[in-house]
Amino acid sequence: MKSVTAALAGIVLLHAVCVHAEAPVTVGVSLSTSGPAAALGQAQRAVIDLLPGSIDGRAVRYVVLDDAADPLLATANFARLAGAERADVVIGSTTVPASRAMSVEAAARATPLIAPAAAEAPDGTRRWVFRTVQDDAQMATALVAHMLDAGVRTVGFIGFADAYGEGWRARFGAIAEARGLRVVADERYARLADEVDRQAGRLRTAGPDAVLIAGAGSPAMLPARALRAGGYGGALYFTPGVAQADFPQTCGAPCAGALAPAGPALVAEQLPAGHPARAGALVWRRAWEAAQGAAVAPPHAAHVWDAGVLLRAALPAALRQAEPGGAEFRSALREALENVREAAGAHGVFTLSANDHSGLDQRAQVMVRAVDGVWRLEP
Repeated sequence: MKSVTAALAGIVLLHAVCVHAEAPVTVGVSLSTSGPAAALGQAQRAVIDLLPGSIDGRAVRYVVLDDAADPLLATANFARLAGAERADVVIGSTTVPASRAMSVEAAARATPLIAPAAAEAPDGTRRWVFRTVQDDAQMATALVAHMLDAGVRTVGFIGFADAYGEGWRARFGAIAEARGLRVVADERYARLADEVDRQAGRLRTAGPDAVLIAGAGSPAMLPARALRAGGYGGALYFTPGVAQADFPQTCGAPCAGALAPAGPALVAEQLPAGHPARAGALVWRRAWEAAQGAAVAPPHAAHVWDAGVLLRAALPAALRQAEPGGAEFRSALREALENVREAAGAHGVFTLSANDHSGLDQRAQVMVRAVDGVWRLEP
């Protein structure tokens, strides 16, 4: 009897050891918590602490690095995360250039990347790159539709002199041309520029009905201020890079009445009861506010939250196929991400496929207007 009891105890002990020894899922993270995008990256870093410590009964380990918005450092971080840290998936980065650099490394190392930035994956890397930000074409479609409804027929364009600005010029230009909207002026400026007076002057001379500013954060305010200071009275539109709660108040009078496409999380409480993104957006807002007190939930940080939504949806299927820590699991997770269906996130409802690694449709965008220092949902 004693021998039977001892054997059973040994089996129980062995089972406990095996369960305890299950390899965790390792999620690598590279965000811009210092450098020119630090304000964005630090808020995104805070979201990592809100992501689940276990999914489907399996522990999840997060390894977080800072890339300072430097594409070379972001590439090195990905190499470390996928190599020494044996990450099964990587979330990153805060900026478009850093995310594009990481995309190349993701493909080379056959490791899934979930990008919380509006970075179009370079050719040859798309198989391994997913993103939680609305496609530029979706947002450009919303912009063009609003402009045409408002009677705008000619547009001036000014954007960052980098991948963000060039990408937006290409997307917006193609959709605008197809809809009969003419771009009559085309300007660029550096993110860290001190002034854009010459560019603003050429825009005013062209006399467009509206100007689209393709910028992000506080540097996007510079053209608006220069245009208004020079007497431009037409409509101002921005790309989603300004969809931050404090942007209208910080920009002040030059941005009053300006419009932008945004993810639903920016105006979660203003969404009508039947809006398909309302429930997911409110879950995010409440989670952030519970952790941060009265702090306003930053919409750009919600893209990291949505990376967690995708992982919650995909990991159970991947864990049924393989154990974390190796190439087989990374491949299984990539396939599982492609099969996520109707997962409600902060910025929309995700349905991914082999041909669509974002999975967001027009339910993931709204138009907002700067009114009295805040963003208001456009009807």
